[in-house]
Amino acid sequence: MMDAMIQQVSQYWQGLGATQLMMVTLGVLAVSVTAMEGVFLSRHTRDKGETYDWAAFWTTIRINGWRAVAEALPMGAVLGVALPFGDWMYQQRLWTVPMDTWWGWVAMFFTTEFFYYWLHRSGHRIRWYWASHQVHHSGNQYNLAAAFRQSITGKISGGFVFFAPQCLLGFSPETVLLSYGVNLVYQFWIHTDLVPKRGWLEGILNTPSAHRVHHAANVEYLDANYGGTILLFDRLFGTYTPEKDDVKIRYGLVKQVTTYSALTICLFEWGNIFKDVFKALKTGSIKDALGYMFMPPGWAPNGKGLTTEQLREQMQALTGSPTGVPPEALLDGKMDHQMGQLELNPGLRSPAH
Repeated sequence: MMDAMIQQVSQYWQGLGATQLMMVTLGVLAVSVTAMEGVFLSRHTRDKGETYDWAAFWTTIRINGWRAVAEALPMGAVLGVALPFGDWMYQQRLWTVPMDTWWGWVAMFFTTEFFYYWLHRSGHRIRWYWASHQVHHSGNQYNLAAAFRQSITGKISGGFVFFAPQCLLGFSPETVLLSYGVNLVYQFWIHTDLVPKRGWLEGILNTPSAHRVHHAANVEYLDANYGGTILLFDRLFGTYTPEKDDVKIRYGLVKQVTTYSALTICLFEWGNIFKDVFKALKTGSIKDALGYMFMPPGWAPNGKGLTTEQLREQMQALTGSPTGVPPEALLDGKMDHQMGQLELNPGLRSPAH
């Protein structure tokens, strides 16, 4: 019986392609390192009255289990759809970038970073993409577990189209996939509160400090620092925000997730989109239906939503400052007793930024 099991395992591994094998290996390594971080944090945060959220850790494991199921069909949509589409774009390429030269790899690095920036920015500013990406931001603690908390719907929502232009520019789909993978592997280690600011590297590289800002739910930090490995394009397009020493970061979504159900976390925003679209179509407004799908999270018709910009306007009106108001106050209509009461339109729905 044992020999049969060993043979089955051997056949399974032989059946895996190089890409799948690499992903499985990196996944096991990431889980192991994250578990060790959890043990470390559990022991070293007790004196501060903090506890490591092991329930959230196991939720992340379950999310990735469902993700493996969702992507089980030959490497899921990422290879089943993205690579053929990339192959077609590569066949139409404007020229061929020689990858046996140093400048070919430099060009690959910067083009990958450029298109990743716009993919990531769209993941926060277009609700259709946010429905998948919000899973990554749903954890209420910032640690390595957040790095591989990824949605089961990320591949089928069409994000791969952002990298297709690279193939048109002369990079093969396999090379693009490799470069994108390296970009994501780099980002694993920056999901931590343990590493302080890195001096002159801040504002150049995507550091733990810069990425803490990106994961913050503080209104003044929303929609910032989209870069993968560097922050060049954040600086060029005005989305770079440094971490402030006097602002305590609150992680998670603006409206925090309180469930540990993996499927609920992965699918609840899709459910909200479908309900909003159905409501708009019942009134006969295709424009509103499209708005609920492709406008920023929190958007609602006639300016009655709570997008990032509207949250900041509310905060500015309350305090005369773009900082200092917790997001819960703006969503729930409650303010600190020293600041009085906030009046909000009772019909507003809370966005999941």
